[in-house]
Amino acid sequence: MSDTLPLRPPGAAQRPWYEHRWPWFLMLGPFLIVLAGCFTGYLAFTRQDALVVGDYYKQGKAINQDLRRDRAASALALATALHYDAAHATLVGKISSYQRAYNVPLLLHLAHATQPEKDIKLVVQTDAEGNFSAPLPAFERTRWQVLVENDQRDWRLAGTWIWPAQQAIELHADAALKPAE
Repeated sequence: MSDTLPLRPPGAAQRPWYEHRWPWFLMLGPFLIVLAGCFTGYLAFTRQDALVVGDYYKQGKAINQDLRRDRAASALALATALHYDAAHATLVGKISSYQRAYNVPLLLHLAHATQPEKDIKLVVQTDAEGNFSAPLPAFERTRWQVLVENDQRDWRLAGTWIWPAQQAIELHADAALKPAE
């Protein structure tokens, strides 16, 4: 007689592996990883990479031009304030130079943080007090890169506006960039 015990009780039929729950449970993890990888691959191949720049040298040269425009804004001591009035779907603002009204046509560029097709470009005319407004029917809740410049693009004011967390934004020329006299 043998001293070992049988693994199965005598007379019990052996079921095939696919009728047990543990093999399926153990295969579920790798299967979900394969599905997630396929979905990630689909997203990578069907979406455009909008944040990649092809010509870095040209972009580097443009930085110097931008600094010149920032210095010009500092020399004029420019400041602007923007506010979005959601009730009237209007972007309202005021621009000043040396704390006095600045009456010039302005270009406003509101760049969406991740989707260039949602960028907003507006041309506005200031009144005698430096106030301006522009209809803006849909202002998405996101982070906006704001660029205010004159129509000749001699100077610029730039900043970041997280709307609606920030109800208004004030942009000031950097006094540190003021040209030496």
